[in-house]
Amino acid sequence: MLFIVQYLKDYFRTIAIWRLVITLLLTAALIAANYLWQIEKLIRNLPSRIVSFLLFLMLYLLIYGSAFFVQAFRNKEWKLTNRKSFFLIFLLAPCFFALKMIHWSGGIALQSTAWTKYLTIILQWPLKLLALLLFLRAAKNYGGEESLRAFRKHFPVKPYFLLLLMMVPLILFASTRPDFLQSYPKLQQVYFINNISAYQWPLYILFEICYGSDFISIELFFRGLLVIGIAKYVGKEAILPMAVFYCSIHFGKPLLECISSFAGGLILGILSYGSRSIGGGLMIHLGIAFLMEICGYLGHLFI
Repeated sequence: MLFIVQYLKDYFRTIAIWRLVITLLLTAALIAANYLWQIEKLIRNLPSRIVSFLLFLMLYLLIYGSAFFVQAFRNKEWKLTNRKSFFLIFLLAPCFFALKMIHWSGGIALQSTAWTKYLTIILQWPLKLLALLLFLRAAKNYGGEESLRAFRKHFPVKPYFLLLLMMVPLILFASTRPDFLQSYPKLQQVYFINNISAYQWPLYILFEICYGSDFISIELFFRGLLVIGIAKYVGKEAILPMAVFYCSIHFGKPLLECISSFAGGLILGILSYGSRSIGGGLMIHLGIAFLMEICGYLGHLFI
């Protein structure tokens, strides 16, 4: 645990507090605006996926760009190396995630039967992971290679396991809230298979495995590309913009989860930057995701 504490101390000792405060205020304003006007929900539910993509792209560019502006404003330590490469990945990263956010339903025809509906739901996450891996390989000279290397790098398991244990009480508390139970477990998306198959549990397990692959994508993208990859251009100044961007992809989640995602993203970003590994963050993220699935399932049974 000592190295984790040291990474956090080193970061907060060197960052300008007023930049952190302004970034927090920016994040709070974005969260308030979203939950007041349901921005994410409106964009996601538009009938045109092209329009949804463009609006998500504009939203992410605004959020990510605003957070970077706060870090760069009157910052004498700001050193942007290879300006063209930085701005290229700065533009392509929100573009990729905007594509990820729209529904990959594969067309209305795939919804014709319960089985094709099930396959459409579970396959979207592995397909998005594959798309990200191809994107990172194509962008290997712009931070993609560093992201993939961070995924393969060894990390100490025990400290991250202790951090995960610290999250259990918070997840248990969240599982008593109606908005949490409305969203979790994600498994309830495929409860319809109870009517078409006598082998529900193998299908449930397959769903959870595919769902888990989405968190590999999240860590590779946010802590890999947007922290370790972009750090070669701007150093530790990549961390706070990543945390704001990461918070924004939780706009459709329960409010408590959205608020906590900024703190979680910031901490995991600091640890990834210090260790040059995303393995620990992935372990925590997967652990939290499956704990939320379990607590959501139990919550529906007992609450």
